[in-house]
Amino acid sequence: MIRPHHFTPNAETVRDNHFQSRPADTSGNRIAQTAHDEVTHAAEALRAVGVNVHLFEDTGTATPDSVFPNNWFSTHAGGHVAVYPMYSPNRRAERRQDVLDLLKQHYRVQDIIDYSGLEQDCLFLEGTGAMVIDHLERVAYAARSRRTSEILLERFCTHFNYEPIVFDAVDAGGQPIYHTNVLMCIGTDFALIGLETIPDAARRRDVAERLRRGERDVIDLTYDQIAAFAGNAIELHGHNGPVLALSSRALGALNADQRARLERHVTFLPLDIPTIEMAGGSVRCMIAGLHLSPRPTRTEIPTGANQ
Repeated sequence: MIRPHHFTPNAETVRDNHFQSRPADTSGNRIAQTAHDEVTHAAEALRAVGVNVHLFEDTGTATPDSVFPNNWFSTHAGGHVAVYPMYSPNRRAERRQDVLDLLKQHYRVQDIIDYSGLEQDCLFLEGTGAMVIDHLERVAYAARSRRTSEILLERFCTHFNYEPIVFDAVDAGGQPIYHTNVLMCIGTDFALIGLETIPDAARRRDVAERLRRGERDVIDLTYDQIAAFAGNAIELHGHNGPVLALSSRALGALNADQRARLERHVTFLPLDIPTIEMAGGSVRCMIAGLHLSPRPTRTEIPTGANQ
């Protein structure tokens, strides 16, 4: 996670991110402090339930969306890391070597595949925002947008051994949805998805059937629930089993039946982040998940092992 010190909704991304909103209070300092506090409290809440959190600081002013690190890198079982090309020029400075260095220091990293140079060819793939990855079934779901190059998606899936499933998705106003992870979330035993955002009926059916193939409980979300970021959630491992981290706004948008179905699989962890959500993303966007094996501590290294 990244804790911003000068947060503000990104004026450069509002052109295609229709989930962004204008702050009622235009006092930059107050917005920045509130966002800083929201990330602080979110990290504390995650740690309290047993989620391991690496929290980095962003003290600069040139990266308004740095609070969403899942867009510029992802990690994968087997020690693989991907670094991604970003659509908006002012988001490209979010990539940080110190984050990658920490991964290599604390986890077994076999290789880092860096796609960021493809920005020069206008090819973009904004990480686990552009893709929602089913790690169990080895599928990468992706809604077409300016931020998701099908060419690069195919390349990523070849490198990382995923099946690509691409579809069009639009919001209630008929505008393309900028990131796939605002309309769907895949957990171990469930999936949240706004099926009505997929206008092609045959493709909608294909996506739903593919999600159900893993015997998941597929929970359909409405446009209003998608707008409240109910799809922008993430399942994490806590002390007492799986938790579903999502915003308080997102949880409030779910109906009683949806909550009951989800509670069969996870414990809810609602986080209050209304200021962060003005930037057009929510809890899932704030978390770059770790799928790497930890390195053993010195006391765990067997005698004679290389140190």
